[in-house]
This record gives sequence, C-alpha cells and structure tokens, in this order.
Amino acid sequence: MRLSRCCTHHPGIVGSTERHHFYSDHKNSAETCKLIDQLRRQYKGYRRIYLSWDAAPWHSSEQVLSRVEFFNDWAEHDEVPRIGDIALPAQAQFLNVIESVFSGMARAIIHNSDYATVVEAQTAITRYLEDRNRSFAIAPRRAGRSIWGRERVPATFTVTNNCKDVRYR
Repeated sequence: MRLSRCCTHHPGIVGSTERHHFYSDHKNSAETCKLIDQLRRQYKGYRRIYLSWDAAPWHSSEQVLSRVEFFNDWAEHDEVPRIGDIALPAQAQFLNVIESVFSGMARAIIHNSDYATVVEAQTAITRYLEDRNRSFAIAPRRAGRSIWGRERVPATFTVTNNCKDVRYR
C-alpha cells in the first residue's frame, strides 16, 4: 500500500495548506492521472488548481502531461479548473514542503505503531490528514503551524529549509 499525496493551491486562498491523498498499490503515471482527475472533479467551479510535486518520473511522464493537456482543453466545457503544476527541481526532495507534513504524520501515527491491518493504518492516516485540513479550514494560516506541531521544520518554502527528515529516506 502506498499513499499518493498531492498538495493543491486553491484560487483565491493564497497559501492554502489543504492536502489530498488516496491509497494506491502503485506509484505510476496511471495513478497520478487518477489523482488529477479526482482533484479536478472535487474543485468543479474553480478556475485553476496547482499541483506541487517532486521530480518523480511518473509526475512528468508523457502520459501525465498529455492527460493534463487534454483536461485543460476541456476545462471550460466541463466547468472544472485548469491544472497548473509547480514541479520541484530534480534531486531537491528536501525542498518539498509536504515532506514536513508527512514527516510529522509518520512520527505521530506510523513509527512505533502496531496496526493489525492495512485498513487500520489507512484509517489513522486519513484521520490525521482530515483533522489537519479541518483545522486549517477553520483557522486559515500559513503552513508550518501544524495542529500537532510535530513537523520537522515549519512547512514553508525557503532555500535553507530542509523539509525531508533525514532519518527516514
């Protein structure tokens, strides 16, 4: 089981910190396309969403780029947002702000845990992310002031901010 993750920026909400995820047995272009389609349907009525991701090959594959182009060509007709992406440089995973959130989640609910089933682990992950999103929806603020405060570093972009926990590479 892999957790696919995506950070979206909501038009009109500068610096939105909402995180979206789904569970997948594979990390590949087809799964990335599924996530993108899920997001465009979820934000029907918005003009644009931005996807932020690292340099994993499936994020910039021909299949994904073609699908995004197809989606964008139909965006106005389908009344769904156009999709933009904010790709991080290759070999710079430590700049990925979402790594700070996921490092905090890993320490809070995964490390030293003893879930009896994959479903129990997925339930805990989902609850963590839903609680985090709900907290930011109720009291919007800049990323980094997590509801638990367990992120390795503040989840904000700076050149010197190493968001990836070096102990869990």
